[in-house]
Formats: sequence, structure tokens, C-alpha cells
Amino acid sequence: MQSLMVDFIISLDGYGAAEGWPGFWGMEGPEYLRWLGHQEEHTALMGATTYRLMSGFAEQTPDEAGMADLTAQPKVVFSSTLEAPLSWANTQLMRGDAVDAVRTMKQEADRPMRTLGSLALSRSLLRAGLVDRYRVVVFPVITGATGRDRIFDGYPDVALELVDHRTFDGRLQLLEYVPTVLDGPPGAG
Repeated sequence: MQSLMVDFIISLDGYGAAEGWPGFWGMEGPEYLRWLGHQEEHTALMGATTYRLMSGFAEQTPDEAGMADLTAQPKVVFSSTLEAPLSWANTQLMRGDAVDAVRTMKQEADRPMRTLGSLALSRSLLRAGLVDRYRVVVFPVITGATGRDRIFDGYPDVALELVDHRTFDGRLQLLEYVPTVLDGPPGAG
């Protein structure tokens, strides 16, 4: 069975992006970028909004190393609004229930899977108990006034067991957890 990781970059106050800020809040450093370039081969899972955003970036900067790597890797998009064929290379469009599809993919896939953005997709996969690892890289900014895409809104209660951590470029914090979705508050019952 293949593993599934939810993978986010976030501000300290839990946002995935902020109005007027560049990607990575302008704080990506050489150590972090090197690490990103050495990730294990995996299939990227995303929803339509993330697909539109990332395929647009890929079209604008096709020769950028990170974007070229993402274009080359297999990607699966879950959407009822996009139409096949999709223009971004190595991308498969899936219709229907994403939870059922990912459950099947975990049994049949030949490589691990990782979400790319896609807040609603990640929430539904976590609720369904399909997420094996949950990883965030925390960027040292607070974007309370300009933040967009609050990562944890709408999540169930989740207990997290820390299994990996590190610091990149003296400021970015990677935290990797094994998640356990809770039926109620801890100790209730």
C-alpha cells in the first residue's frame, strides 16, 4: 500500500498565502530550495483551483528548475469543472469522489502520493483517515491583515505525533507528523 502525505507551507498564523506577498513569502533560501529538489518521487494530488494556479505558473516559467520538475512528475487533478484533455503535461483528470479514488490509488499506485495545496481535498482525505503523514513548513511571518487561505479552518480535531523536524536557512521550520483524527475532544468518552 502506498502512503499519502498532506504537505503545506504556512505562515506562523496558519495561512497558505497572503495578498501582496511573493511566493514562499519571499523567504525561500538555498537550503530549503535544495531540499525541495531532492524529494522522493511521488504523484501530486490537487484540486481544480490549485491546478489552474500551478499550471499557469508552469506555463509562465517552464524552464525554472522546480517548475520543470513538477511538470515532469505525475499529477492527478480531482475536478468536476475542468475538461479533458488538460494542458499541463503528465496530468490526469479524475471525476467523482476523491476519497474513493484515493482509497483505490493507495492500494494500486506504484509510488507515494502527496497533496499540492488543495485545502478542501486535503481536509476530506484527512477526515476519511487516508493521510499517513502531515507535513508543514512554517515560514516566520504573521499575515493576519493580508493572509488568505487559512489552512486549518474546517478541520476535525487531530492529534499529531511528531516524527521529523528540521530548520532550513536558519528560519524555516519543517514539522512532520503522523495524524490521528479524533472523534471528539481528547479524554471524552
